[in-house]
Amino acid sequence: MLADDWSTALKDFLVIPAVTDKNYTPALTAETRGDDGWRVAFDETATPVLTLDVDALAHNVGTMQQWMDARGLLFAPHGKTTMAPALWSWQLDAGAWGITVANEAQLRVAIAFGVRRVLLANEFVSPRGLAWLAGELASDPALDVVCWVDSLDGVALMTRHLQGATRPLGVCVELGAEGARGGARSQAAALEIAAAVRASGVLQLRGIAGYEGNVPGADADAKLLGVRQFLEQLTETFTAVLPLVEAERPLLTAGGSAYFDLVAEAFAPVIEQHPDVDAVLRSGAYIIHDDGMYRRTTPSASRVGPEFRAAAHVWARVISTPEPGLALLDAGKRDLSYDSGLPEVQQVFRHDGAGHKPVPVGGLTIVKTNDQHAYVSSAPVGGGVDTLRVGDLVQLGLSHPCTIFDKWRTALLLESTPDGDPTIRGAIATYF
Repeated sequence: MLADDWSTALKDFLVIPAVTDKNYTPALTAETRGDDGWRVAFDETATPVLTLDVDALAHNVGTMQQWMDARGLLFAPHGKTTMAPALWSWQLDAGAWGITVANEAQLRVAIAFGVRRVLLANEFVSPRGLAWLAGELASDPALDVVCWVDSLDGVALMTRHLQGATRPLGVCVELGAEGARGGARSQAAALEIAAAVRASGVLQLRGIAGYEGNVPGADADAKLLGVRQFLEQLTETFTAVLPLVEAERPLLTAGGSAYFDLVAEAFAPVIEQHPDVDAVLRSGAYIIHDDGMYRRTTPSASRVGPEFRAAAHVWARVISTPEPGLALLDAGKRDLSYDSGLPEVQQVFRHDGAGHKPVPVGGLTIVKTNDQHAYVSSAPVGGGVDTLRVGDLVQLGLSHPCTIFDKWRTALLLESTPDGDPTIRGAIATYF
C-alpha cells in the first residue's frame, strides 16, 4: 500500500499518463495497476522518462520543514522549481506556511489549485493581471497574496490599475544589492517606497523582501561576504520600515536554496526582538535537490545545514554506438537540464535475456547534447563499463531542478520495494 507519509498529500493529484503525454509508458495502464502501484518494466518503459524517487522526496520535505520549525521560521517554498501542485500540496501538508511563485501565470496556477497564501516574489505591474487579482481577492476573503515593489513608478502603476479594488493588495518593498537583480538599492529608497505604498489607498504595506542568491562576488569568499552584508542591510531596513507596516504581523522574507542557512542566522535576532514578525524563507530547489549545482552549493556541502537527496532522474536508452568510445542516448536538450552542467551517468542496466540487470558504471561521461541526443564518451576505468551497447538503459543524474521540470508535463513517482525493484506509484503533472 502507499506510504501514509506522502500518499495523503498526493492522493488527489496522482494520474495515469495519457497516450499523448511526452513520457507515455505503455506498461502504465489501469489494467496493469496492482494494489501496490505499477511495476516498472524496464523492457517496456518508453524513454526518455523523468522519474521522482518518493523516498528522497519524503526525506527532503520532512528534513527541511523540521529544520525551519526548529529555528522559528515560516516556510513558503518556491513553487516555480517544479510547477507541480501535487508537490506543493505535499509541502503544505508537511507544514509550509504558503507557496511562492514568480509571475502572473504561476500565480493563476496556484490560486486555481486552491493555494490560499501565495508570495509573488516579483514586481507585478500587468494591468490585466492586477484587475484579475483584485477580483480574486474580492471573491475569496481567505486568499492572501503578497507581491513585491521596488520603485515609486511601480507603486503608481499598481495604484492606478487597482482602483476600485475592495480589498488592498499586500506588498513588500524589495531590497536589492548593487549589481544584483531587482530591488531598491538603499534603505532611504526603501523608506520612500514604503511611504508611497501606505499612501496608495489600494496597497497594504506588509514588510520587506529580498533575495540573497544573486548578490555578486568575484569568488566564493567574496560572494559569501556579500551575502552576509546584504542580509545585514535587509534586516536593518526591515527594522527601519517596521513603524510603517500596516499588517498585524509584519513580514520579513528572503532565502533561496544556496544560502538559506545564512538567512536563518541573520533573521534569528529579528525573531527574538519582534515575536510578532513572520520571518519567511522561500527555498525551492531543496525538494528535488540534484546531482550537480545544488549538490555543490547547498549549505551542508560547505557549511552546516540539512542534508538532502537527489530525487529527480531521467532514464534514457542507448540508440547508437557509431564509433569506438561514443554512444548516443535518446535524450537531449529537450529532456535534460544543461544550463548548470551536463547530466551524469549513474547506472546502466543491460538485458540478459531474462530481464534488465545492473552492470558496473565507470568512465562514462556526457560531453554534449543536441535537441534529442546525448553524446556519451567511454573512457574505461577499473571495474567500469567498457562499451555501452544499443538497448542499454541509463539512469542520468541532473543539475539545477528549475530547468529540469519545465521540460516535462508529467513525472513518474518511484518507490523502492523490499526486493529492490522500484514500483511506479503513479504520475504527477506540471503546469508551465
